[in-house]
Amino acid sequence: MKTVGRKVAQELRQAIDCLPERTREAMLEGLDHNEIIVGAYTDRHGRVCPMLAAHRRGGRTSLATFAKAWDRYTGAGKRPRPATQRELRTLRSMLEASLMYGASELASAAAEYRRAVDSGQRTVDRKPRRDTGERSRLKELAGKPGWAWLRVFRRYDDFQAALAQAESEEKARQHADERQRVG
Repeated sequence: MKTVGRKVAQELRQAIDCLPERTREAMLEGLDHNEIIVGAYTDRHGRVCPMLAAHRRGGRTSLATFAKAWDRYTGAGKRPRPATQRELRTLRSMLEASLMYGASELASAAAEYRRAVDSGQRTVDRKPRRDTGERSRLKELAGKPGWAWLRVFRRYDDFQAALAQAESEEKARQHADERQRVG
């Protein structure tokens, strides 16, 4: 049996404390009504991770911190596997303790941050941006082909093809300019 480090368990507890209360309650319900796995959101057998179990019970939260902490705590490998009874007991006890002792300072701060983001308010007072004199030319250039000089290529051969096309278009323009001068 593998041992779990104190730091990893503490990370899971903090991630649980950051979840909204409704999500923690829904996760507890989900533990009772679903087969829980580690290492994936769901598997071929219909088993689910704790976050999806909570989601299905009305705890609609997308907090990647919990999923990462859960996978670290369980030592999730490359393939999903059923959660052990020990892992489930630990998760249940952490959820119950978090609900019993109320919102921690961390949970309160996380909830305040979520409210501020949802309402569109800034959470941190920032200095106003310095005016550099540069202006957006997006409206002016949007109709011109090839105005964006920076493109992202995932493959080198795509980059080479785009470069060859640009060179071909440049040669065609030069050829047209020569015809206009001569003609």
